[in-house]
Amino acid sequence: MITIFTDGAAKGNPGPGGYGIVLKFKHHRKELSEGFRLTTNNRMELLAVIRALKEIKLPDIPVTIYSDSKYVVDAIEKGWLWGWQKKGFKGKKNPDLWQQYIPLHMKYKPKFVWVKGHAGHPENERCDQLAVEAAEGPDLKIDKAYEAGENS
Repeated sequence: MITIFTDGAAKGNPGPGGYGIVLKFKHHRKELSEGFRLTTNNRMELLAVIRALKEIKLPDIPVTIYSDSKYVVDAIEKGWLWGWQKKGFKGKKNPDLWQQYIPLHMKYKPKFVWVKGHAGHPENERCDQLAVEAAEGPDLKIDKAYEAGENS
């Protein structure tokens, strides 16, 4: 099983933001993070999941994702995403990211587990640290879709 922990952060929301990821497979562990100059917390939460799934190299292995984002976990686990997709994401935020997520979901069919943020869960705390450090970093990338106003 591949276990993934993710978190996103944005200072000001919108503002500088970042995501943090911890991937675990057997005895392997990988940490990833990236920062953006202007974005939102929800975009970073969802982008963390997308980037984590893109890191998977092995097919047909169960994937579990732990996230403190109700936005992401509920949209997927409660099936809201599929209704949004049928309606062309009309009136929904972040359609660009959801459209990137859908083929990854179909490929890996991850199970999501919501964890309470800032509650002492070691991997969630590490992801938060990575996300905040990325958001405060010197080389922030441009969240092109957000800055172009294409996210709503």
